[in-house]
Amino acid sequence: MTPPSTPSTELAGAISALAQGRHQQPHDLLGQHLEDGGLRIRVFRPLANSVRVRFEDGEVLPLQHEAEGVWSALRPDADATMDYRVLAAWADGIEHEQDDPYRFAPTLGDIDIYLIGEGRHEQLWTVLGAHVQEYPGPLGTVRGTSFAVWAPRAKAVHVIGDFNDWDSRSHPMRLLGESGVWELFVPGVVEGAVYKYEIRGADDHLRAKSDPMARRTEVPPATASVVDHSTHAWADDEWMSARPSKTVHDGPVSIYEVHLGSWRQGLSYRDLAEHLVNYVSDLGFTHVELLPVMEHPYGPSWGYQVTGYYAPTARFGTPDDFKYLVDTLHQHGIGVILDWVPAHFPRDAWALARFDGLPLYEHPDPRRGDQPDWGTHIFDFGRMQVRNFLVANAIYWLEEFHVDGLRVDAVASMLYLDYSRKDGEWLPNVHGGRENLEAIGLLQETNATAYKRVGGIVTVAEESTSWPGVTKATDSGGLGFGLKWNMGWMNDSLRYLKEDPVNRQYHHNLLTFSLMYAYSENYVLPVSHDEVVHGKGSLLNKIPGGRFEQLATLRCFLAYMWSHPGKQLLFMGQEFAQPSEWADGRSLDWWLLDHAAHYRVHNLVKELNHIYTSQPALWRLDSSPSGFDWLDADDNGGNTFSYVRFDDDDHGSASAVVVAANFSGAAKEAMRLGVPGEGRWKVILDTSGYDEYGTPSQADTVLEATAGPWQGQPASVVVRVAALSAVYLAPADEE
Repeated sequence: MTPPSTPSTELAGAISALAQGRHQQPHDLLGQHLEDGGLRIRVFRPLANSVRVRFEDGEVLPLQHEAEGVWSALRPDADATMDYRVLAAWADGIEHEQDDPYRFAPTLGDIDIYLIGEGRHEQLWTVLGAHVQEYPGPLGTVRGTSFAVWAPRAKAVHVIGDFNDWDSRSHPMRLLGESGVWELFVPGVVEGAVYKYEIRGADDHLRAKSDPMARRTEVPPATASVVDHSTHAWADDEWMSARPSKTVHDGPVSIYEVHLGSWRQGLSYRDLAEHLVNYVSDLGFTHVELLPVMEHPYGPSWGYQVTGYYAPTARFGTPDDFKYLVDTLHQHGIGVILDWVPAHFPRDAWALARFDGLPLYEHPDPRRGDQPDWGTHIFDFGRMQVRNFLVANAIYWLEEFHVDGLRVDAVASMLYLDYSRKDGEWLPNVHGGRENLEAIGLLQETNATAYKRVGGIVTVAEESTSWPGVTKATDSGGLGFGLKWNMGWMNDSLRYLKEDPVNRQYHHNLLTFSLMYAYSENYVLPVSHDEVVHGKGSLLNKIPGGRFEQLATLRCFLAYMWSHPGKQLLFMGQEFAQPSEWADGRSLDWWLLDHAAHYRVHNLVKELNHIYTSQPALWRLDSSPSGFDWLDADDNGGNTFSYVRFDDDDHGSASAVVVAANFSGAAKEAMRLGVPGEGRWKVILDTSGYDEYGTPSQADTVLEATAGPWQGQPASVVVRVAALSAVYLAPADEE
């Protein structure tokens, strides 16, 4: 080893800071720098026996060891910077040729830094995180990865990974001005490399952190980030070009909610692109909604405790594999909605919590920054860069993965500062109120930005209170969502189902009340995963009676649900009446489809989707009172409900659908129903024909309407409605 030279006091301090992992500007010390007398080359190679540099012109220059692993030499004949490579030999005696990370300019531009500082970078994922880059040069094209992370109060940040034996001394990052962003380009590191950031926090402690902007991760329980480089070639052009012209409000939306890990256990994203796609296509759902696919450490959280907001979970494959699934769904005409969780994040020490040694992503005051229900942290919605992280994340899934919508989880927990808190446990807003003004601003900004940037998408709120204007436009003071889960309808309907038929007359209003507010928001009618887990029982087993009565009531309910104003969402397994409660650790009970009773419920759902999508009256005026008329809302003694759906404001009969649902234990042998016009009316659905005994169905029976006012309509027909069943009527075709 060359005897060390004696550096100046200033240089010695810089070298000491570098060696101790405290240098914030390693590029100022390392790399190549023109100075009086020539071009200075300085590299950091701890424990090397010798170091040389080979320049683009072929000149080879030996370096001398200065101190603490820093090697340096001056090329006196050079008056400009050059391309070069480092030749280092360690104890193995072999000289290794390496490129030098510290010869490269920053990979973030001034505009990017400005937008990050303002919290307005709508494509934040394109500049932060890990990105494979290529740079041409005299010594050949260099391929490597640029790393960038926001850690504004860190004292130093290093990239550690499998490419440097997880040695924090090897790759210190530079702090870009006052932005709080640390950056480094590492030649030779490409897709598949595993990495973390080692952060010396404001408290001077070292923490190894996964990348908040990582687009790929290791398979849990491993926690490192993985460099990703997409090569997926999208083939959903037809879907994507048509999407901006569509709107969910006046179109059919029938959603199949899926937990990927337990739909069929063991399937990858690419397996699901065959099996799930074929299944949903056959059933006729217009959309799938996936429980969170963002990376999460604990499987039984179902994805609702996210640690990797920009990474599809590696449990089922790579990000490109997930793109393939979305692509295939689109090619089969099926939209994709993802659950998105900006309400909270877990406390795992390797993830977002206390990221730079102090609360950064979370609010520093536990009265605002801790979520008592789930033992998690709450985002600091008022910090500009945190809002940017979340807004850009929403856009990321819509743009990079072509998803068609985001369902935002636990919105109520975001809106209210006193959510699940006792007096004295929450901090009022600046006006002394309980509304979380910063969270409201985040939701409005997210929705406004999403609808501005991405045509034809929808955002959906799971909001369980009567907060006004959830689906009202942001420029009118609303939250700006496209749709809202109708939790009131869900709770009332399930309560009604739990009653014995003989008692339902006393709870009739549970099914009529929803029409009192059905048009106050744009609603989705959800029977979601939350209702069939944790001791709540399956949808089938909420219903009293024997199995025959349970199945009949379920079929009647599904027909009622599909014909009620609003879009529909059904959690997996309910489409074939799975009796057992959902468990995330095992597959659905697919063997039930070998039994006629359950297979016929499956067929009913398929028929409901067919009727639904082909009858505009069932969806075109979902958000308008003119699309619905009660025929009889007051037959509590008979436990029946009857109404008409229209697809035009004039209430013409040409495409109306008349619905009668009988939740009693007795058949209505001759039920007279008002219809909006004379002529021939056909039974297009009779749920009693879907029982396991093959009971003859009235479907396709044609009835002649009798002129004369009835139930507010100009004509009427008489039809049989079996016990615990529903029928749909529509005008018969002229032929």
